[in-house]
Amino acid sequence: MTDTIQIDTLDGDGRFATYRAQPEGTPRAAIIVIQEIFGVNAGIRRKCDTLAEAGYLALAPDLFWRFAAGVELDPDVPHEMQKALELMPQLDQDAAIRDIEATIRKARELLDGKDAKVGVVGYCLGGRLAFMTAARTDVDAAVGYYGVGIDGLLGEKHAIARPVMLHIPQEDHFVDKDAQARMHAGLDDHPRVTLHDYPGEDHGFATEFGERRSEESATLADQRTAAFFAEHLG
Repeated sequence: MTDTIQIDTLDGDGRFATYRAQPEGTPRAAIIVIQEIFGVNAGIRRKCDTLAEAGYLALAPDLFWRFAAGVELDPDVPHEMQKALELMPQLDQDAAIRDIEATIRKARELLDGKDAKVGVVGYCLGGRLAFMTAARTDVDAAVGYYGVGIDGLLGEKHAIARPVMLHIPQEDHFVDKDAQARMHAGLDDHPRVTLHDYPGEDHGFATEFGERRSEESATLADQRTAAFFAEHLG
């Protein structure tokens, strides 16, 4: 079953829409899907639906609600890609993390227990936010796909106390080889962080729909993510 729910912000100054996909029967855990710069579009909703099919309660909060509520964009349409690039700088990323934390709390409430396991998985912008969530909240596990600018967040790595997995396409035109090298230098020896490289792949290779998808690598990355969540969330 899928629907849209409203979640209150941590400080009570607003509410934001969140797509919800529920599994049949009792959820094994919850996973929050963190959007790309294209909003909670069909691809993000499909990510949620797939997680629900695997037995998880999946939630995708609209992180652009303060300035572009409900926006859905297609990266394969040039003017929509341009619109997404214009929207991204408007996001207050610290506020976005607070909204993700509010979603984590809501997930535990929906699972009827403050000790219920909750993970996050994010893509592009969401991959960056997944790393920040791992460092700044009590989320139980975090996965980031092609996160941008993570090499600039390495000062927060010591706060990561729960498992993190990052998927890194080696030909990412938003994350150059030097940035990738800094990520490896800063994180390879971290006991809680696992990095996977994907030779020949570019940004967006694991998208559900469209021209960016690379089937073989997307399937491999998603299999690794599924095993990671099964191990750390149940």
